Amino acid sequence: MYNLGLDFDNTSVDPGTNILVSGPPLTGKRRLAMDVLAHGAADGEGSVIVTTRDSSDRVLADYRSRLTNPDDADVGVVDCVTQHQGRSASDTELVKYASSPVDMTGIGIKFSEFIEEFYGERGVRRNRVLVDSLSSLLMYSDLQTVFRFMHVFTSRIEDADAIGIHIIDSTAHDAEAMNTMKQLFDGIVEVDEARDISVQLPGTSATP
Repeated sequence: MYNLGLDFDNTSVDPGTNILVSGPPLTGKRRLAMDVLAHGAADGEGSVIVTTRDSSDRVLADYRSRLTNPDDADVGVVDCVTQHQGRSASDTELVKYASSPVDMTGIGIKFSEFIEEFYGERGVRRNRVLVDSLSSLLMYSDLQTVFRFMHVFTSRIEDADAIGIHIIDSTAHDAEAMNTMKQLFDGIVEVDEARDISVQLPGTSATP
C-alpha cells in the first residue's frame, strides 16, 4: 500500500492505482501532487515526474524543497519542455528529454527507461509517478490521441506496481473531454476555487 500523506488523512491506496487531480488554475493541485511524491521519498520510494509545463530545473527545485534529505532521493524527470523551447539538452541520470508534449512515443520511452533503471539498477521497487499536466498534452494533441496514450501510460504504472498522480486543469476542457479522461483513473481528487479538496479513492469515501 502507498500512504498518500496528511492532505489525504493518511489514506493508503494499492500499488497500481492511478489518481486524477482536477481543479481550476492556482488552486494548489501541483502542491498536493508534489507532497504525495515527497511523502513517499521520505520512506525511500522513487519519484518519476513527467513535466509538460515547466523545465526540469524548476520541477527539481520544487520537488527537492519539500525533502529533508534531497540528495538521497531517487528521482527522475521526463522533461517535455526544454527541447520544445529550442534549447539543446542531453539526457542525464536525473533528467531525460522528450522533444515536446506532442512526442508521446518519446515520453513513454523515457518514462519506461526510468522505471527500468529504478527497478534494475537502483533496486527501488516502490515508485510514485507525477504527470503535470494532462492539459498541456490536450493542448497540443486531440482528445482521442491523448486518451490512447494515457491508457497505455496508466497501464505501465499499474504493471510496475507504482502509483500515478495526474494533474488536469478542469476549466480548460469541456465536459466531454473531462468525462473521457476520467475513465482512465481509479480515483479522482477535485480541488475547488476555495482550495477545498474532495476525494474519491478506491476503497474509501472520505473527504478530508
